Formats: sequence, structure tokens, C-alpha cells
Amino acid sequence: MILYPAIDLRKGRCVRLRQGDPGQETAFSDDPAAIAQRWAAAGASWIHVVNLDGAFESRLGAETSANIKALKQILEAVETKVQFGGGIRSMDDIDLLLELGVDRLVLGTAALSRPRLVEQALAEVGPAQLVIGIDAREGRVATHGWTKTAEVTPIELGRRMRSLGVEMVVYTDIGRDGMLAGLNVEATARLARETGLKVIASGGVASLSDLHALAAHAADGIEGVIIGSALYTGAIDLAEALRLFEPAKDATC
Repeated sequence: MILYPAIDLRKGRCVRLRQGDPGQETAFSDDPAAIAQRWAAAGASWIHVVNLDGAFESRLGAETSANIKALKQILEAVETKVQFGGGIRSMDDIDLLLELGVDRLVLGTAALSRPRLVEQALAEVGPAQLVIGIDAREGRVATHGWTKTAEVTPIELGRRMRSLGVEMVVYTDIGRDGMLAGLNVEATARLARETGLKVIASGGVASLSDLHALAAHAADGIEGVIIGSALYTGAIDLAEALRLFEPAKDATC
């Protein structure tokens, strides 16, 4: 099970939001690259970077330039693989990010609103470098930086994506994100079982017990887990967690 320490970017800083609410922000660092170096030094094989401003805006561009600058600094500072999402709306965005050196991209809102983009990206980039972000609030998929809710369920969207050739998704329970309330393990495992997708869990990791509970469902198709607030508050020591849950350093895909 791969552990993905998270770096959420907003206006170039490393922050955490509660339940995705931009009004409930806690800033942790003005130097995201230094945070990346910290996670790399602990042994992380991947780092999960989110462009929060891009998620709330309609596209990558001037609004997120500070975050793109921070991303570049992260990529220059570490050799650890980087998974990046937030505001990716076009093939131009995808090409830009891959040229910068991002190893894997996460498409969120575009998966529901632009399925043809998913098809094009799969054809040009391939499923190994493309992940779909499925964010859920009360059993329905949320989009546009979690500000809108669709009528489709995570499992329905997962099956659609699987039929297009997607192999992996990031699943986030919005109600638990940033709350240190514990993972929604059952919903995460169910998504993997009922879609055949590999699933990266996200939202609510509070302690090593959450990781143990998730690891028990590895056979269902759990590929990994994103850890955010628990690392920044010290509730989880990344080096210790990596020793327990990610012993095979070459198993990064």
C-alpha cells in the first residue's frame, strides 16, 4: 500500500482545508518545496500535490501561477514521484504539467463534464499517468472544487471511467477531509470491489489505526492512501508509517 503525503497549494503556500472549505484554511508553510524535501527525506516514494486555486477556478492560468511556481520548485527540490491535481481542464494543461515533470495527473471535474477529454488523455498519455479523482458528499459526486454536487454516485462514475479504460482513482470522502475523523474505509473498499478500479483512499486519516483498517482491504483493490492533516499535526510519523505499510520501495505503481 503506497502512502502519499499531501501538499495542498493555495496562493503558493502549503495549507490544509476543513471539508474543502476555503474559508476554513490552516497555513502550514510558505515554502512547499521544503515540505516536499521533508517527506522525501522520510522515505516517501510519491508526493500528492493539489492545486486548490485551480480546483476553485475554471482553468489553469494566472489565477494559479503562484501554485505552478511552487510546483516547479517542488519538482526541482526532490526526486520523489509527484502526483498532481486541481484545475486540469484540457490537453494543454496536461501537456504543460507533464513537460514540467509531473509523473501522474488527477482529473476531477473533467471526468464528469468532459468525458471526451478523459478518452483523449488515455489515448495520448495512457492509464499509468492518469488518475480520476472521485469526490463524494453524502453518496453523490461533488465537482468544481466540491462546490457542486451531481446526481451520479461514486460507483456509477467509477464504472463509467472503467469502461473508458481508466485503471485508478483517488476517492475522497469530503465530510471527513481535513477533519482527522478517520477514513470511510467501507465506502472506499466498496468502490474498488464494485468497479474493478485500483483506489487511492483520501480524506480523514487520523492515526495508524486508520491505515491498518485500510490495509485489511488491500485485496479489494486498495492501491494506496493520501495522508494530509495527520502528518502536519504530528498524529502520524511518516517514516514510521512507511516502514509499516510500504516496505517494498519499488512498488510505486
